[in-house]
Amino acid sequence: MKKSFGEKLKALFSKGSSINDDFYDELTDMLVEGDIGAKTAFNIVDELQKICSQEKIREQNQIVEKLRELLLRDVRSVCLEPQQGKQNVWMMLGVNGVGKTTSAAKLAAYFKNNGIENLVLASADTFRAAAIEQLALHGERLGVRVVSHQHGSDPSAVVFDAADAMKSKGSGLVIADTAGRLHNKENLVRELQKIDRTCKLKADEGCYKKILVIDATTGQNALRQAEVFNEAVGIDAIIMTKYDSTAKGGVAVSIGRELSLPVAFVCTGENYKDITTFDATSYINDFLGLE
Repeated sequence: MKKSFGEKLKALFSKGSSINDDFYDELTDMLVEGDIGAKTAFNIVDELQKICSQEKIREQNQIVEKLRELLLRDVRSVCLEPQQGKQNVWMMLGVNGVGKTTSAAKLAAYFKNNGIENLVLASADTFRAAAIEQLALHGERLGVRVVSHQHGSDPSAVVFDAADAMKSKGSGLVIADTAGRLHNKENLVRELQKIDRTCKLKADEGCYKKILVIDATTGQNALRQAEVFNEAVGIDAIIMTKYDSTAKGGVAVSIGRELSLPVAFVCTGENYKDITTFDATSYINDFLGLE
């Protein structure tokens, strides 16, 4: 099994290495392997080395604490909640295979359990019949209304109808699943911008959110995806999926530093309950292997 960054960090100190250039070079390599991009890793370690030199820090626990502070500075979190008494529309974004449709269902379950009664799931990924069927099944299991059109239809029309279905029962939340075909970026961007306009039109002011779903195990690929989607429509928050004890990668650090994007939720399994709000301090402590 691949060692976590925290395990590698403990091993680095247990070797009894002198706190010199070689130590910091090895730490940089470990950060890169831990899904923190090379540019970010070099910047963080350069800063750490300067701080430790200026403050004459050589003890393991002090070095790790300074590293923790530097990493924590770059990780952003955000609390996402539908505004009560308003029309909320959230668009789920992400490439195929990251768990976008399941994350939409988990969000619906989460907010249903937290008192949001008027929930509608919108099958705006009309390019994959399987996605439409999957969301319909989730809706049935959760007791949440799903609005869908036939395979190949206009995704923005699905969002339009879903928002109308929500509005007919008063305030609430539409969670729209969308297609994630990155192989043709131009078409994807055009399609998302059209859905984006519909979502803005149907949501009350300040109640439209664009949420990117990324796979926590894919490292720098997730950062590239965030760049593409953020450039296309702008991202308000991130959901990290497949985040478990074997895959505590540092991609949230790179995304925070390079794109200033916050994380709202993490998903740790396949069940509806396996979604929790993101806590930056716990995330960095996990990454460093701290108790």
